[in-house]
Amino acid sequence: MSLTTALHAMRRAPPVENRAGVITLPAGAFPAASYPGAPETTARKLSAVDRCIELLSDSVAKLPSYILDTTTRERPRHPILELLNTRPNEAMTPFVHKKVLETSRLEGGNAYEWIIRDPRTMQPVELVPVPWQLVQPWMDTDGRVWYNIINPRTGENLTVHGMDMCHFKGATRNGILGQSVLARASEVIAGARAAQDYGRRYYESGGQPLGVLETQSDLSGPTKDPTDPQKQIPKKELLRRDWEKYHSGSANAHRIAILDFGLSYKPLSASNKDAQFVEDKEVSIKDIARFFGVPLYKLQEGKQAYGSNEQNSIDYVVSTLHPICTGYEEERTYKLLTQSEIAQGLELRINMMAELKGDTASRGAWYTNMKNNGGFTVNDIRQLEDMPDLEGGDDAQASLNFVPLSEWKRLSIRRNGGET
Repeated sequence: MSLTTALHAMRRAPPVENRAGVITLPAGAFPAASYPGAPETTARKLSAVDRCIELLSDSVAKLPSYILDTTTRERPRHPILELLNTRPNEAMTPFVHKKVLETSRLEGGNAYEWIIRDPRTMQPVELVPVPWQLVQPWMDTDGRVWYNIINPRTGENLTVHGMDMCHFKGATRNGILGQSVLARASEVIAGARAAQDYGRRYYESGGQPLGVLETQSDLSGPTKDPTDPQKQIPKKELLRRDWEKYHSGSANAHRIAILDFGLSYKPLSASNKDAQFVEDKEVSIKDIARFFGVPLYKLQEGKQAYGSNEQNSIDYVVSTLHPICTGYEEERTYKLLTQSEIAQGLELRINMMAELKGDTASRGAWYTNMKNNGGFTVNDIRQLEDMPDLEGGDDAQASLNFVPLSEWKRLSIRRNGGET
């Protein structure tokens, strides 16, 4: 069964039954705006929505993972990193794998990472993203979460234990199912799509305002349709159709009109609303950026001053990316590591430094302060920059310019040759 067939099968499948020991979980989504088409398909026709999804998914996808020992602050090697940083499954690179997950989380409010385990050791051997349309979570009366899924490879129906499915959520009301940004921003997106369609129709008409054809002739009653002599159409409709055929559309813009039979054309002036739809479009972009938590300069909007953009970039990492990455870290730590490893203090972390590598000045100043205060060694810094270690680079250093006040007098006398 193909993926498209599986998606249609999921839509046709009946919901999970309310039987003893099972609690079905409603999506609890915000009411969607009445705009035709699936939200994730129509919304991405807006450049701002598409760019926000691409930007956030790329930002998450490029961040590498590591294991942190919280007791020693060391970064030990672990087999799970082979899946996360080298090859999660046969078909995908780590970048593509993470991008698919984050795109699913943004579009559908939920991203699902199916953990395929070795039947003998129960260690993860593959991580497979499952489209959110193919998954239905449910909870038994003991509080355990299960997942009814359609296997994206074979199309068969499966029930997966909660510990074999990493579930990354968007905003959530019940802690089980997430709500997509597209659903929460549906009114704004529907308004922006309507404005986009309005602009398209405006330019398709050659950018000309509406007008009225006036005549003293009697246009009441039907007449034969030239395209179908067996059909009768109103005379007014025939006149309108012929006029639009030769004078509507960008290809007919500025074409000279020849009027006969006493016809005259009276254009209607464009309203302020017609002239300002571009300004309304800018407002929609700002609203969409707020919903996604993306700075305007990343959408080529707003002020392009380097100083403010640099601060906005830092705020983007701290306020938008960091909470997203924390959700990935906590879910994967609990389900990809064993209980004994968690008890030892091991955690899966995401290296956020990869997002800040473009800001060399701020990064260099931070490294300098950390090195001079003994927080980083030379090799610590080189590891963050993906550079090999140097001999002797593991020794921490600190400045001698600062001394305890209790030692200040003695050290001051020594520096001055013993004189007070």
